[in-house]
Amino acid sequence: MVRVQVPATTANLGPGFDCLGMALQLYNSVEMSVASSGLHIEVQGEGNTDLPRDEDNMVFQAARKVFKLSGHQPPGLRIRLVNNIPVARGLGSSTAAVVGGMIAANIITGNKLDQREIINLAHGMEGHPDNVAAAVLGGIVVAVPADGEVRCLKIPPPKNLRAAVSIPDFPLSTRLSREALPQQVPISDAIFNLGRVALLVSALFNGDINQFGVAMEDRIHQPYRTNLVPGMKKVFAAARLAGAKGITLSGSGPSIIAYSDSNLDLIARVMRDTFRQNGVSARSMVLSISPVGARALEIK
Repeated sequence: MVRVQVPATTANLGPGFDCLGMALQLYNSVEMSVASSGLHIEVQGEGNTDLPRDEDNMVFQAARKVFKLSGHQPPGLRIRLVNNIPVARGLGSSTAAVVGGMIAANIITGNKLDQREIINLAHGMEGHPDNVAAAVLGGIVVAVPADGEVRCLKIPPPKNLRAAVSIPDFPLSTRLSREALPQQVPISDAIFNLGRVALLVSALFNGDINQFGVAMEDRIHQPYRTNLVPGMKKVFAAARLAGAKGITLSGSGPSIIAYSDSNLDLIARVMRDTFRQNGVSARSMVLSISPVGARALEIK
């Protein structure tokens, strides 16, 4: 039996659409062991009433890809999922399933795939590299697909940087959120985002979170997703008034995440209350950045 821990992730960080990701200290665990026959899946925590227990389960599908590559197909499989990451909320739950399944299967088959190969394989299944690289490597990651593989670099997180996350009580699929985006954007908006991404990466390396207010601005995806998240603009404004240094939609949403080095509890409470004032039930939590990515906690 192997048990793998995978962090939640937030993608884009505002302007870095599909290329910036961050791991957060909220974890799912995947326990996997070889059985004599059949597929047995148990789900605890988030998604326990909705996630499939058959071959449609994403953890199993990810594991199967590794088994196929390694040429090792176990006669049966037993999987136990303990989920703390909310499902379909923009916090990388599907990435955690894919990465957790692949790493657990890779351990069972003798660690034939290295970290880079896991990232590339998971990217092929997920379709975008930002969450994947952050989930595998931890910390803050720049990830771009090039020449058939994902190239990624970690950025050291600024000291004391934490995140206030407000999570609405409704799901938003990545597919639906992406369908809201235009096929083309004005060149002025592309230039706007390029400048912000450069400023954000520089601010992260220099530990200057006071730049986040401007550096996390975006014109490429967040404006088009506003109608999918009721109260989004008001939550942004309220978080800034409460002291947030920067605020973004987390991945494809609907969760909203604010960054600061102080007043995190206040920011989280204000975000939750503002959602509720706009007719959206929500919960909030304060999370630190996870310096480590997916890892095996137990191998028997």
